[in-house]
Amino acid sequence: MPSLTQMTTRLRLFLICFIAVTVSLPMAWISLGKLVLFGTSLIYLLSDWQRNDKNAAPSRLWTVPMILLVIAAFGLSLLWSEAAPHNALLAFVKHGKLLEVALLILLIRNQREAKIVLAAFLFGQAFLLLSSWLMVAGWRVPWATSALHPQFKNVVYSTYLDQTLIFSATAAILWHLRQNWPKPWWLHLAAITAGAAAVINVIFFQEGKTGYVAALTVLTLAIMWEIPRKWRLAGLVMAPMALALLAYASSASFQHRVAQVLNESQSYSAQGDNASSSGFRLHAWRRSLEAMTEQPLAGYGVGSWTVSVKRIEGADAAKVFGEGSTSNPHQEFLLWGVELGIGGTLLLLLLIGSLIRDALNFEPPVMRATLSVVAVMGVACLFNSSLYDALIGDFFCITLGILLALGIRDKHRNKAPLTRPVAKAFT
Repeated sequence: MPSLTQMTTRLRLFLICFIAVTVSLPMAWISLGKLVLFGTSLIYLLSDWQRNDKNAAPSRLWTVPMILLVIAAFGLSLLWSEAAPHNALLAFVKHGKLLEVALLILLIRNQREAKIVLAAFLFGQAFLLLSSWLMVAGWRVPWATSALHPQFKNVVYSTYLDQTLIFSATAAILWHLRQNWPKPWWLHLAAITAGAAAVINVIFFQEGKTGYVAALTVLTLAIMWEIPRKWRLAGLVMAPMALALLAYASSASFQHRVAQVLNESQSYSAQGDNASSSGFRLHAWRRSLEAMTEQPLAGYGVGSWTVSVKRIEGADAAKVFGEGSTSNPHQEFLLWGVELGIGGTLLLLLLIGSLIRDALNFEPPVMRATLSVVAVMGVACLFNSSLYDALIGDFFCITLGILLALGIRDKHRNKAPLTRPVAKAFT
C-alpha cells in the first residue's frame, strides 16, 4: 500500500496534469485550472515550509524574481490608479496570472514529473487540434463553443486569434522536442505530423493575422536551427521572406488578410477611419502613446488604460472605445506603458529578456522550444494584449511554466548552477 508521501505526490502530479490539460479547453475549465493551481500551490508550499524543504530551482532562474517584481509594480500602482477600485483590482488580477509560471516551476519537482506534465499538455493540444481538423473536414463538433459564432470558422473555442497562437506555439514544442519522446518510431512521426498539421491549420484554414506572423516566426526559427551555423544569420533574414511569399501564393485566406490589413491601414492614415480592426489598433496605439507622454514616469496606474485614452479622445470616446472601462489597446507593451509609465514597458522587455536568458541555459531541444514559445508570445504582444487577456494569457503562462520546469529540472543540471556559456546554446 502506498505511503502517505507517495499518495500526496501522486495527487500533486495529477492536479498539475489537470491544470496542463485545461489550457486546451474552454475558458470555464481554464478558470477552474487556475483555482486548482493556486490552491495546490498553497497547500504544498505550506507543507514544504513545515518540513523545512527548500526548493532551490526557482532561485536559479531570472524569470521568477522578475515576475514577482512585475506583480509588485502593478500592485503598488493601485495606490494611484485612476480606474474605479473594482476595475483596478480586476486588472491587477489579470496581470497577476504571470504568477502561474512561478507556481508551476515550484510544483514540478523533477524531470520525470516535468515530462509527464508536458505529455498531459500535449494530449490536450492533440484533442484541440483534432477537433479543429474535424471542423475543417465538415464534421459537426458538439463541444466546439465557437459554433455559436459562424465568423470563427474551424475554431474550437474562443477566437481564431487565440487558436492560431496556440497552434503555432504547440507546433514548435512538438518539433523541437521530437527526440525527447519515448523510442517507438511512430511516436516521433506522430509528433512531427501533429506539428505540421498545426501550422497548416493556421496558415490555410484560419484568419488570424497575428497567427500568420507567429506561424512564420516559428517556421523561421526551426529552419535557422536546422541549417549549418555559418548560414543561420542569412537564414534568419531570408527564411521569413521566402515563407511569407510561399504562404501568400498558396493560401487564399492569407492573401485576403494581408490585403485587408493594407487597405484598413491606408484608410486610417488617409481618413482616420478607426472602425476597422487595423484602424482601431492604430488609433488605440496612437492614444496610448499620447497617454504615456502625459505620464511617462508613474503611468496612470493598473486598470487605467481606458480611463486615460477616453479622456484624451474626448466626446467620441464611447463611440471609439465602447462603453465601460475595461478595454485595452491590443498591444501589451503600450498597455504596461500607460499603466506603469515607460518603466512598465521596460519591465515587459526585461521579463522577455529573463525568459530568453533562462532558456539559453537549457539543453538545446528545450531551449529551442522555449525560445520559440517566447517568440510567439512576443509577436502576440506586439499586436494584442495577450498576457493580459484571458485564455491566451493563461496558455502562455502555463506553457512557459512547464517548459521552464523541464529545463531547470534537467537531470544533468539538478545540482549544478546554470553557467553554460550562452554561445554554446546554439550548437
